[in-house]
Amino acid sequence: DSSCMSMSIDIDSQKLENYLISFGLVDIQSIEPNLRVDLKYSTTDNFVGIDMYGDLDNAFSQPDVAQKLKKAYDCLQELDSTLTLLVFDCVRPVFVQQKMWDTLTMPIREKTKFLSNPKNRSIHNYGAAVDITISTKNGEELDMGTPFDFIGKLAHPREERKMLKEGKLTKKQIKNRVLLRKVMKKAGFFNIQTEWWHWNSCSRNTAKRKYKLVE
Repeated sequence: DSSCMSMSIDIDSQKLENYLISFGLVDIQSIEPNLRVDLKYSTTDNFVGIDMYGDLDNAFSQPDVAQKLKKAYDCLQELDSTLTLLVFDCVRPVFVQQKMWDTLTMPIREKTKFLSNPKNRSIHNYGAAVDITISTKNGEELDMGTPFDFIGKLAHPREERKMLKEGKLTKKQIKNRVLLRKVMKKAGFFNIQTEWWHWNSCSRNTAKRKYKLVE
């Protein structure tokens, strides 16, 4: 249905869910109910300040990606059963990526550090990337030193040692990030060096080969 391609953000969540399911995606909480979800792009509490998903509450990903999230959750339980994983974003349709790209006003060289150019496709566009943190089961997020979607070096894993030396990050904040990295890597995800919260399940080329692009 080509009308789906121009879906506006005021569509109801059921239509959007059905659209995502038509690509073979699954609700991650149907695979692991104990995962917590707070879709930041269903609110205005995100770095572009716009609600992109309307009233969507559920996070969708490829089925094998949801299984990896379950594995990461299980790894976390072995280490600390009071904690869980909190998901901010999974699949991100291209129409949302385009809206974010158009809304973010900064030089392209800066912009591409935080957002894939929609022309190049993001692994999020295939339902194979996740933005995630750790929280207690009561809903209290662990302190990672920056909020989700923070634009700046404080969010860069590769800058952590330097930031610790300069007193901009604490040992506790880095310890929390290391815990997230430990469980996500064990489950088969890999991170990027500019966002502690962003995790890929596979490379962009693999995503293109394996999955349908969610437009």
